[in-house]
Amino acid sequence: MSAAIQQSQLLPAEMRTVMLPTGLMEVKADTGQFSLDDLIGFAARANAKRGFLFLSKVLGKHWPVTPQLMRKIHVDLAAKVPVDLPGPVVFIAMAETAIGLGQGVFESYKAANPGRAALFLHTSRYQVGDTPIIEFEEAHSHAPRQFLHMPADSALQDLFLNARSLVLVDDEASTGNTFLNLTATCCALNSSIERVHLATITNFMGPAANDALSQRFGIDVTISAVLSGEYTFTASEFQRSAAGEAQLFEEHADRGASASFGRLGVDRSLSVPIDLAGRLIATICPDERVLVLGTGEFMHMAFLLGLGLEQLGVNVVLQSTTRSPILKGDAVSHVLTFPDNYGEGVANFIYNVAPGQYDHVFICHETPANAALHELAHIVGGRLFHFLSENNIEEIPVR
Repeated sequence: MSAAIQQSQLLPAEMRTVMLPTGLMEVKADTGQFSLDDLIGFAARANAKRGFLFLSKVLGKHWPVTPQLMRKIHVDLAAKVPVDLPGPVVFIAMAETAIGLGQGVFESYKAANPGRAALFLHTSRYQVGDTPIIEFEEAHSHAPRQFLHMPADSALQDLFLNARSLVLVDDEASTGNTFLNLTATCCALNSSIERVHLATITNFMGPAANDALSQRFGIDVTISAVLSGEYTFTASEFQRSAAGEAQLFEEHADRGASASFGRLGVDRSLSVPIDLAGRLIATICPDERVLVLGTGEFMHMAFLLGLGLEQLGVNVVLQSTTRSPILKGDAVSHVLTFPDNYGEGVANFIYNVAPGQYDHVFICHETPANAALHELAHIVGGRLFHFLSENNIEEIPVR
């Protein structure tokens, strides 16, 4: 962990100009406890709708990060949730990138406010069985269709339909459009919602956009971030290669997406799989490097496994596979490509991981074992762990 992240004093404002293959990025970061370099790098996306990415170094998605640092971000954002939000409060994390972040923020909030009625849900690009879904759009995304499942449990459904506040969590805010679309969708189902809080690692919408949120949403909106500022991006004439579809949704198709970890709602913290961590540590020698790898939307249990290993003294980092197409260069040093373990037939990627970089790679997945997972395990030299529930975890032989 860097000295800048350890310190509590405010760091000065920063200006940064980055030339990406897809255009010119100019960023101004406000005074804060974290520097730009502590939190993000910059990358170019193979996406005609948005050619850039603020690549988070603390999210555990595209960059390896320690569980301790991830938890620090969760606690920081949970502490910034306004104390006067009327309850019940529904936390919603945005798929796929911010699912683990949102669940970590929710759990930190629950730990600090054990008596408050709160529900966690995450959006998804998969449907669980025939559970009713609520659709909204992430317009700039390479995979724009997002779905929110209605909780199946009657008590959790009551929490959702009687909530008075929403906390929407994403890794970054640059336009606020996706938050606006989701808020409108939720308010159409629940007219009791009177407050919305947006929680992000970085907020680059700028002061004028922040001040206009309540008027724009038509409801009282607040926003907090680990680091705030504003940006401009001037697109170049970069010729993007033709890419296959990044989303091939088929209604009611079984993609192996689990109902157990957040899609259908949870009102408690999930448990660290400490028994599995204890078994794994027996296979790890001192000073060996370990990567715990989440898969797609299945991120939070990977974080909890990494946290358990870290608490046992293991040198461990976390990250996840993704369907997001990012160009090599700038903050992306390596790109590994492999099939989609959810079976949509879209390309999946791992960034900033080189084969042989880690002594152990533990791959956490919610989908049943399939050829895509075996190929992934072969590429990174990993072991497969299928999470049927928090503590019912089976290792899938790969050799």
